[in-house]
Amino acid sequence: MRITDQLVELVANGLASAESAGQLPAAGGISPTIERPQNPGHGDYSSSVALRLARTLRMPPMAIADRIAARIPSHEAIASVSTAPPGFINFVLSNRWLAQQVEEIREMADRYGDVAVGAGRKVQVEFVSVNPTGDLHVGHARGAVIGSGLATLLSAAGYDVQREYYVNDGGNQMRTFIDTVFARYLQAAGKDAQLPEGAYQGEGPVSLAAEILEELGERLTAVAPDVAAQQLSPVVLKKVLASIKADLEALGVTYDNWFSEMSLLKDGTFEQALALLEQRGFLADREGARWFTSTKLGEDKDNVVVRSGGGGPTYFGTDIAYHYDKLMRRKFDRVINVWGADHHGHVARMKAVVEALGADPGRLTIILNQIVSFKQGNLAVRFSKRKGQIITVRELVETVGADACRYIFLSRSPDSQMEFDLELATRQSLDNPVYYVQYAHARIASVLRMARERGVDWSDGDTALLKHPIELGLVRQILVLPDVVRLAADRLEPHHIPKFAEELARAFTHFYDARDECRILSSDPADLSISKARLKLVNAAQIALAKCLTLMGMSKPEKM
Repeated sequence: MRITDQLVELVANGLASAESAGQLPAAGGISPTIERPQNPGHGDYSSSVALRLARTLRMPPMAIADRIAARIPSHEAIASVSTAPPGFINFVLSNRWLAQQVEEIREMADRYGDVAVGAGRKVQVEFVSVNPTGDLHVGHARGAVIGSGLATLLSAAGYDVQREYYVNDGGNQMRTFIDTVFARYLQAAGKDAQLPEGAYQGEGPVSLAAEILEELGERLTAVAPDVAAQQLSPVVLKKVLASIKADLEALGVTYDNWFSEMSLLKDGTFEQALALLEQRGFLADREGARWFTSTKLGEDKDNVVVRSGGGGPTYFGTDIAYHYDKLMRRKFDRVINVWGADHHGHVARMKAVVEALGADPGRLTIILNQIVSFKQGNLAVRFSKRKGQIITVRELVETVGADACRYIFLSRSPDSQMEFDLELATRQSLDNPVYYVQYAHARIASVLRMARERGVDWSDGDTALLKHPIELGLVRQILVLPDVVRLAADRLEPHHIPKFAEELARAFTHFYDARDECRILSSDPADLSISKARLKLVNAAQIALAKCLTLMGMSKPEKM
């Protein structure tokens, strides 16, 4: 059990005991909370429950705090309980208990930091889902990292997570792309062919067409355009998706499922979703089209789901079917979509759709990630196709590395604007947070490697010897990890992990640099016992820092 959960239980027992003794009126089943004080001098943890009860109980918060604190049961983890104005209950952890936690952390190994709040509930995280019409642009990288990082975080929090990519293979953009590739194919075969209206520009369709010509020969040049498009569609889709998958894998992003938009139309899901909306009174036919009457749910306008004149489903229409499939057929307890900021106007109507389908809108969460700007030192970088400038995800990864991309994109809240410094990301110095965190892990590995080379077996080390404030300060920092995972998962905010990783790296560096007070490896045989204890502490720090890197999808270097 996390120490914060134990403290919540202790405060709740103290409150109940004070009520039973008649020292406090009944509080009405309030649940205490535990926080870390901003000032470490106030203790390791504190509770503001007395401040929250003051109005209800009509008592001064300090009086409430004093009476609860006096009734809190003793506990091996707690050295002291005190109160402080305006009504905090503060806890100082026992040094002996802190030292014991090193063994607990080592025993849990790579499970350390996991929490069970998800209780196996099914969560789907859908992210990127870019139209399969070419390579991924750098603008897609942030959503890819946030989505994959969030999925990993939720898995560590005990949720049953599925990572999904929604392949928009049934819309007009895909058809335009196929027609563009076909025109380029004909041109590559020496035929006179015009590009379709709204054709995709650039080298992508040209090189793709040349590749297909080499594989298939000229046999499609004599085929009617509609037939050729049908035959080209699966070939083009397979090639583009393979390229997208390779780009994402280079960024450390993988999926459990690639879901086809076309499948919604082929298996009847689209008709089933619309039938349910019609049954619930949220469809209307007018002007030759079918409309979702979102104004009935407070939206400012209705939205077309089937175009007039046999134009087929709109993008919004298939999105309705897709969310019907997620929530009603596959029955995910929660669906999280990570979208670009340009989808802002789509959020409210998707929430309205979920309500119209008869599901709880709270089951759908949409995270919008803001635009990223790039700079090289003090100079803004503008992307274009000119040689040497980054335009694709793959080129970004080749320039700065997947680890730097992941750390930097995860380090800021998705709803905040961010500036990606290409120069800083590649700098091998301690002012680069990516380098700083990974260097701390490499340094830990170096210490343990050196101990093994010297023949030091620390398996029988006695952690009770860990008493120095710097040693125990590192333990205190390590113990925060499960709470950070819980907080980040509850709030769907993976940026708390890199922040904690930096704090942990800083705490270890402080311990490592304190050679006069806490030398880890000593040549003096008399120091062997404390060296073994400290090596166990180093191992515990390695476990926690490695967990952070795993949660961020980053490598764990042993040497740098």
